[in-house]
Amino acid sequence: MTQTRTTARKATVTRRESAFAERFALFAECLLTGVWIAAASLLVITYPAAFAAGSRHLRRRTAHEAGGWREFVADFRAAVRGGWVAGLAGWAAALAVWVDVQAVRAGIPGGPFVGAVGLFALIGLAVAGLRAAAVWEPGARWRELLGAAGRRTVLDPAGSFLLVGGLAVVAVSGWFVPPLAIPVLGAVAAAALAVEERGRRR
Repeated sequence: MTQTRTTARKATVTRRESAFAERFALFAECLLTGVWIAAASLLVITYPAAFAAGSRHLRRRTAHEAGGWREFVADFRAAVRGGWVAGLAGWAAALAVWVDVQAVRAGIPGGPFVGAVGLFALIGLAVAGLRAAAVWEPGARWRELLGAAGRRTVLDPAGSFLLVGGLAVVAVSGWFVPPLAIPVLGAVAAAALAVEERGRRR
């Protein structure tokens, strides 16, 4: 009887260690995926496709499916066909917000209000972009993905605030230790996946 209990305790310890090892491996995979996302975003307007490919890679990892760098590249090539337009639109929005900030600094009447609205709109667009990338599949149209993601951004404020926090971590990491912001991008992609999965289960 005693021997049976000892064996059961050993099995429990083994399962706990395996679970810990699996979670640590997933965390390491997120950091590696962040490096891949950063590399795929070097063309400036390809960041939506990079996040889409990174998110799909992490979905395969959590589903215990095979996949690595080659699959990431294949997904990136598929996502960039329409994703570059979304990337260009994102930079255009960022430029518009920069103009608003300059208006605030110049003391133009109504500038602070316009600047605040522009900043919140840019953050909302970033969150919607992350949500769209998290559910991207080959053949999906970015316009439809972004439209649906925009609605989820508004209807699920808790999940949206979580992603805003992730973006803030990237910004702070880049401010204090610039190289640290690169692997953290994978953690942001993982957070977007978790938010979308949470929304599907509600």
